[in-house]
Amino acid sequence: MDMRKFWIKMNILYEKFMLLVFVLALLIVTYGLYDSWYVFHSATDNSYLSYKPVAGEDVPENGPITDDMVAWITMDGTNVDYPVMQGEDNYEYLNKNPYGDYSLSGSIFLDSRNSKDFTDHYSILYGHHMEYGVMFGALDDYLSNDYLRSNGAGTLLVGRTKVKSYELQAFACIKINVFEKGDVFDPDFDKLEEFISENAISYNDSVKKTDHILALSTCTEPVSQNRLLVFCYVYE
Repeated sequence: MDMRKFWIKMNILYEKFMLLVFVLALLIVTYGLYDSWYVFHSATDNSYLSYKPVAGEDVPENGPITDDMVAWITMDGTNVDYPVMQGEDNYEYLNKNPYGDYSLSGSIFLDSRNSKDFTDHYSILYGHHMEYGVMFGALDDYLSNDYLRSNGAGTLLVGRTKVKSYELQAFACIKINVFEKGDVFDPDFDKLEEFISENAISYNDSVKKTDHILALSTCTEPVSQNRLLVFCYVYE
C-alpha cells in the first residue's frame, strides 16, 4: 500500500474520531447544564403557594397537591414556605414533588413513623439541601447564633380539615454524622433535649420551652453522611 495514502486515510479517521469525541463531550456538557437547570427550576417552582391552606378552613379537595400533604411549614425570613408530605416510607418523597410527579428536588416530608397530626412529642421533617437557600438549603443560616435569635419564628399549619395553626420558634442548630449520632432520627428518642444541648452549634436558651419539638433535617457538606438539623419548639 502507498504509505502516503495510508497516512491520509489515518488522518481522516483520526479527524472523524476527534469530531465524534467533541460531539459526545458537547452533548454531555449540554445535558449536565440542562439537568442542573431542570433541578433548580423544579426546586424554585412556587406554583404550590397558590394552594397554601388557611387556618380554620379545609384544604380544597380539587387542588393538585396530593392527599399525602399533612401540613405546611413556613419559617419567617427564609425561603422555607412549603407543603409537608408524608409517604409510606422515608424514600417516597425524596424524588417526588407535592403534585406526585418525579422530581430530583423532591419535597419536604414528615418522617413516616410520625403521626400526621403532629401530636408526637418529637416530629422530624426532611428536605434536600438546595443552593441559594432553596428547600432546606436555607437552614445553613441557623448555624449563626445571631441569625437564630432574630429569625427563629415560623408557622406550622396542620391537617386537611379545619386546618390548625401552630407557632414555631427555632432554638438550636446542630451538625452531626448520621452514622455516629443517628439516634436523633428516631421519633422515640428519649434523650433529645440532652442530645441537643451537648451538640448544639448555635443555641437560644431564652426561648420558652414546650413538650413538643420539631426538627428540620437536611444533608450538608463536606461528606454525604453529615446532617444539619434545626430544632423548633411548637406552640399550640
